[in-house]
Amino acid sequence: MRLLLLLNLWTIGICLEEPEDDGGWTTEQHLLLAHPGPCSIEVREADSLSQKEFLEKYAFTQPVVIRHATDNTKFQDACRKDFMLSEHGTKKIRLSSANTYSYNKVDVSLHKYVHEVMKPQTLDMLGNETFYWFGDNNHTEWEALFSLYKPPPYRLPKMSAVYSFGLAGAGTGVPFHFHGPGFGEVVFGRKRWFMYPPDETPDFHPNRTTLHWLIEDYPLLDHMNKPLECTISKGELIYFPDRWWHGTLNIDTSVFISTFLAPA
Repeated sequence: MRLLLLLNLWTIGICLEEPEDDGGWTTEQHLLLAHPGPCSIEVREADSLSQKEFLEKYAFTQPVVIRHATDNTKFQDACRKDFMLSEHGTKKIRLSSANTYSYNKVDVSLHKYVHEVMKPQTLDMLGNETFYWFGDNNHTEWEALFSLYKPPPYRLPKMSAVYSFGLAGAGTGVPFHFHGPGFGEVVFGRKRWFMYPPDETPDFHPNRTTLHWLIEDYPLLDHMNKPLECTISKGELIYFPDRWWHGTLNIDTSVFISTFLAPA
């Protein structure tokens, strides 16, 4: 009888467990074509990772996932769907195509993007046919929002930070590419990251989406050729060093912000 009671209480607890807060950017489960995978990137808690250790162990040599680095509750609240549309719906945003070497651009209002353009990725769409919002932000126009963001508490010598904000549907992502170092943070949703060091160029088609690569190529990779990877969720950070190859895949409809570092 006692065991049965405990099982019933445990079941009730599961039923009453609150779902992950998605900020109103809900994706219907049957539309999800990708899911989180394994995490082969080291994960650290911010309270045990000092600036000194960050510089010595990660900044120039390897990626790292960092949890509980900052409290961005105010920024998250300002990124909720209803608030974003009411406060910023008429603003023009610049969409980019998900093609590694030729980023075509399209300007639309945020309202039009959310209601007409932003959809879950499908396998019948190529990179140059997929437009989504990542970066190209007018920082003057978006200053009120960006001023609420608390950036990662880690620095690189003689580097300054520039924010890149975005919103994208489930299954979208940027194919493999590289640039300078930086951080990526998920505000709502989940984002799966794939990484290779600078001297290991990944095999990918520049006009096939990350979703194509995951479904078609990823299962064929042997253990030695698999990327480092991890899926990060709301409030988590990932750091990528200079010139590391990385591709991204939004598991759900996701809001995200990157902090790119460049010589000051």
